[in-house]
Amino acid sequence: NDCRGRGGRESLCVQEPTLAQSSTLARNSTTMTSVRGNKQGSDFFVASAPKVVLLCAPQMLEIGQAIVKHTKTVVLGQISWKKFPDGFPNIFVNDVEAMKGCHLVFLACFQGGADIFEQISVLHSLPQYAPQSLQIILPFFPVGTMERVDKEGEIATARTLARIVSSIPPSRGGPVDMVIFDIHALQERFYFGDNIVPILESAVPLIIRRLESEHSNPGSKPGEGAGEEAWVIAFPDQGAFTRYHSMFAAYETIVCMKVRYGDSRKITVKEGNPKDKHIVLVDDMIQSGGTLLETGKALLALGAKSVSAFCTHGVFPNDAYKKFLDGTFRKVWITDSCPEMANKINGQGPFEVLSLAPLIAQIIDLMPSATSSSSLSQGARLGLSRL
Repeated sequence: NDCRGRGGRESLCVQEPTLAQSSTLARNSTTMTSVRGNKQGSDFFVASAPKVVLLCAPQMLEIGQAIVKHTKTVVLGQISWKKFPDGFPNIFVNDVEAMKGCHLVFLACFQGGADIFEQISVLHSLPQYAPQSLQIILPFFPVGTMERVDKEGEIATARTLARIVSSIPPSRGGPVDMVIFDIHALQERFYFGDNIVPILESAVPLIIRRLESEHSNPGSKPGEGAGEEAWVIAFPDQGAFTRYHSMFAAYETIVCMKVRYGDSRKITVKEGNPKDKHIVLVDDMIQSGGTLLETGKALLALGAKSVSAFCTHGVFPNDAYKKFLDGTFRKVWITDSCPEMANKINGQGPFEVLSLAPLIAQIIDLMPSATSSSSLSQGARLGLSRL
């Protein structure tokens, strides 16, 4: 920042952002601070650096702590999540006076109706504390598969939840940004009202980074030398191919499809050849896992050397993850977008959890590090720009 002194002199002043330990954290991001210059004792004024305060749903606190470690300008705020004897929420946001003029980020987890009510209650209150801006990070939009009505009488709950979120009032800076990772249907962005700006991101850079870390030999154990074999990316259906193939421009791809024979269905390969290949199936989520398991077995039957999978959201209702412990899949990578399930299955059988923390940190940090920015491959950047 150029700072002009009383005598007309200009100096460059840099002030490191800090989180005050008292409730007198900077009033806003443009508070003017008097500083003694180093030339002829002149005084000049400088705007203190903006701060980002990260608030977390109780399920997301561990991820929030990891996010802060990846950033330079983000500090962790505190919320007390308790309940009254009658079971209704008793919530207290600490140091709200310190949030004036700051950039607020809320890391949400809508894993159930009660959680939605509690977190929406907080989100409705945050704008009244006069933050400069408010951003919601919702890694998993849980009702994304109910985005349309196929039979009269069905309820499109994706639209309902979007309308509930859209009732959150804007902050001083305008509408609320809402970041969602790998939403099930891209058209769901149009369900939100004018108070919400949906920002659709993808966790695909995490699996690209993971595959690159194993270099070009997917058949070897971690740490062994690289060979000549390469990963091949497969998609369980045309929809997954259309959505994700541009993010894997450097990889050979295979497209699968379901073909119905009477009352049964069979997985076939529409494009590509799986023979003697190490394959990674890519999709947005795993629910029961039936289709993914069928696709993996079909690829092995067609001669694939190994089959792995990456899906951003590991939902696994009714402990459906146990189906994947039968040895069909070499690896199953998911993220911590559904944190309780991710913590439960990480390390079991083929499961490995890739944390969203680095990607979220890059989104919310006002001064993202060059290392985190450069860690995304060019293909991943191009794919993200198309969402």
